[in-house]
Amino acid sequence: MEREPGAAGVRRALGRRLEAVLASRSEANAVFDILAVLQSEDQEEIQEAVRTCSRLFGALLERGELFVGQLPSEEMVMTGSRGATRKYKVWMRHRYHSCCNRLGELLGHPSFQVKELALSALMKFVQLEGAHPLEKSKWEGNYLFPRELFRLVVGGLLSPEEDQSLLLSQFREYLDYDDTRYHTMQAAVDAVARVTGQHPEVPPAFWNNTFTLLSAVSLPRQEPTVSSFYVKRTELWDTWKVAHLKEHRKAFQAMWLSFLKHKLAQPTLMIDFLTRACDLGGALSLLALNGLFILIHKHNLEYPDFYRKLYGLLDPSVFHVKYRARFFHLADLFLSSSHLPAYLVAAFAKRLARLALTAPPEALLMVLPFICNLLRRHPACRVLVHRPHGPELEADPYDPGEEDPAQSRALESSLWELQALQRHYHPEVSKAASVINQALSMPEVSIAPLLELTAYEIFERDLKKKGPEPVPLEFIPAQGLLGRPGELCAQHFTLS
Repeated sequence: MEREPGAAGVRRALGRRLEAVLASRSEANAVFDILAVLQSEDQEEIQEAVRTCSRLFGALLERGELFVGQLPSEEMVMTGSRGATRKYKVWMRHRYHSCCNRLGELLGHPSFQVKELALSALMKFVQLEGAHPLEKSKWEGNYLFPRELFRLVVGGLLSPEEDQSLLLSQFREYLDYDDTRYHTMQAAVDAVARVTGQHPEVPPAFWNNTFTLLSAVSLPRQEPTVSSFYVKRTELWDTWKVAHLKEHRKAFQAMWLSFLKHKLAQPTLMIDFLTRACDLGGALSLLALNGLFILIHKHNLEYPDFYRKLYGLLDPSVFHVKYRARFFHLADLFLSSSHLPAYLVAAFAKRLARLALTAPPEALLMVLPFICNLLRRHPACRVLVHRPHGPELEADPYDPGEEDPAQSRALESSLWELQALQRHYHPEVSKAASVINQALSMPEVSIAPLLELTAYEIFERDLKKKGPEPVPLEFIPAQGLLGRPGELCAQHFTLS
């Protein structure tokens, strides 16, 4: 193709080729001239070629001039005896395939303007292929989303070579549509599997891009909101997975699990995600704290609010939730360091002791040894049990409503709650609470066997206990209802 000098000349030349191809099939070879400009090293020429390809193949998709079905090889069709129309559609479908592959490569172009334009063209083709499928429907009502083309888009966004955060920010607008969001999650899983399989050590850029994309995905809260589709459809079918929030949640879970199961080259990428998860409360906060603890312990992360967050999770519900065992296992790990300040450990011991007043027996049999272990690790906190005349509930300086353990004044208080639990109705709880009356042995008591203890197990254990041995008593057998034998009352009211 002869080009006029300058971007304007290229635009006019491409425009003429575009009009010729759309006007007559005999001018189809002009497509090669258009595709050749996509390979140019000039940024402005590439942009003009991308715009031209977008208009050209967009029009061909709408006019139905691309082959529909399993695409045969070009050589087989050209040498066959089939009709000219079929040959043209197969040939043009191959040119469209080449165009899409080149646009996918341009997603990694040094110029952001070229990247953005290539992304826009590819997403236009995604929408048009959805409306005019190039694959035959297998059954009535099948929702045909151009998955292969879309995987090409997501693969370009999750580049292993360069940071795509700016382009991913442009892609966010498409995640507002339920179908693109659903297929983005599926394509991300495929991309992670492919890249981790190809690279022994996955480049950090890939994990950065993947985390940026995953963090941009948010699910709708209610089922009826799953109805906004990028690929327009006249009606919804109940058989489409993309139309059900339950399926979106499954895809969301699979997406994150595929990412988190791999060892990250830069674990600190998870800091923002984990800190936000900490604010959600419940089991999510607990699991997020576990991740933050690893970053603190192994990657020197500074997160001064860690123990404050953990302290905030201690409330009466912690003894009744299904993740109780997991919580106390992790809490025991988090508080295992002997370098923690005494005021912090005292705050946890005091908070647990206060909560223990209303806890069920199966939880108390685990919590009481837990508190005693804290006192064993931190001798400076034993002052809490060496105040026999310390303040009780009315004058206790400890502030249970204070969110900051450093301001709770726990170290000024005493563990009078454990003394109260020594009068507990369950004998094993009373015995466990009485341990503080003795000198605490240095070896800690393992709480692992007690983490999963249930009320049913305690009840079964009590039933299996043998009763006390009979005690011999010395007494005088009764001879009457009143009085002793020989007295007046006994003479008139005798036992029959």
